[in-house]
Amino acid sequence: MIDFDTALALVLNEARPLPCETVALEAAGERVLAADLTARGDAPRTAVSAMDGYAVRDIDLARLPARLPVAAVAFAGRADVPLLAPGTCARVFTGGPTPHGADRVVVQEIVGREGDDALFEVSPGPGTHIRAAGSDFATGDVLLAAGTVLGFRAMVAAAAADVAAVSVVRKPRIVILGTGDELAEPGQALETPGSIPESVSFGVAALARQCGGEVLARRRLTDTPELLEAAARLALDEADLVVVTGGASVGEKDYARAMFAPLGLELIFSKVAIKPGKPVWFGRAGGVLVLGLPGNPTSALVTARLFLAPLVAGLAGRNPAALLQWRDMTLTAPLKPCGDRETFERGRRAGDGVSGLVVQDSATQKALATADVLIRRRPGAGGLGAGDSVAVLDF
Repeated sequence: MIDFDTALALVLNEARPLPCETVALEAAGERVLAADLTARGDAPRTAVSAMDGYAVRDIDLARLPARLPVAAVAFAGRADVPLLAPGTCARVFTGGPTPHGADRVVVQEIVGREGDDALFEVSPGPGTHIRAAGSDFATGDVLLAAGTVLGFRAMVAAAAADVAAVSVVRKPRIVILGTGDELAEPGQALETPGSIPESVSFGVAALARQCGGEVLARRRLTDTPELLEAAARLALDEADLVVVTGGASVGEKDYARAMFAPLGLELIFSKVAIKPGKPVWFGRAGGVLVLGLPGNPTSALVTARLFLAPLVAGLAGRNPAALLQWRDMTLTAPLKPCGDRETFERGRRAGDGVSGLVVQDSATQKALATADVLIRRRPGAGGLGAGDSVAVLDF
């Protein structure tokens, strides 16, 4: 049995980005760029108006009031750029090309109009309201660096680069196998004597997707060795990462690791000295990573947050360290002394402070839903009082 920091280091060692692939821009949201994204052209491609108004030469407004004939109109999307003759102005709209020769755009709110003439009676002020060609970015500029997650803001820049497809890190393909004779699909448990709803895989799948993974399947399996081995073989053929829930302890029907043994399972670690979650294990079979989580819901989700989340993020090309940002917070209620294993208590933020949940049972599900942080307690740590500082991780 190894300690938490050693186990996490072993997981992070495997959390390397998968190969890249090219996808349509439409499908690239929340993916991770595998290469720098550069602009195909200048933005804007020519000088454009930043406002609705009138393009003028400064010399024509040297003496006010001034009356200038409107000699051209420029809407956004106009391909040709008009030439502004001396003694005239042009009606322009936001995003429309600024005529050659114009020094500024005067906002329409301070310009009068009489027929085909524009009337300028007050000073336009210092602003030119013209966006120069290439003022946003120029051809060849790196708009987004490799490793950028294409969130909603980055997607705007990617589209502005005028590319139809981008190179991204391939999403890790994940298969989740939930084991246990007692498990039934939600919605069927009450009609099946002796069963409980299979809940863990839903939380694991949601977390994996949140971290950049693609969940190919969730499969509920009975504790039948032949069935389990067949399911393991199929999962290894499909996935980059297989997550097994349950069957990780020492009971007579704990087959989670045994189901992969005929398929060449190589354990990276078999147990971790933490509470909850001691039975968590990690290995590789047939070139595919396999993570075994405990069957109790809280134990499963705590270990998934600590190990699965950074693993999936790393495989997806994200920075695993971003999911391991511990910070200090102040307790608002006492905590009991810690046992001989490193403990991750479920807690909840309250303003600037944090308190541990009253219920810390590894099987609880109602209390689990109310937790939003994990509180890290070192082995053998003494009791803490309100006002003491603790290390917490978003949960």
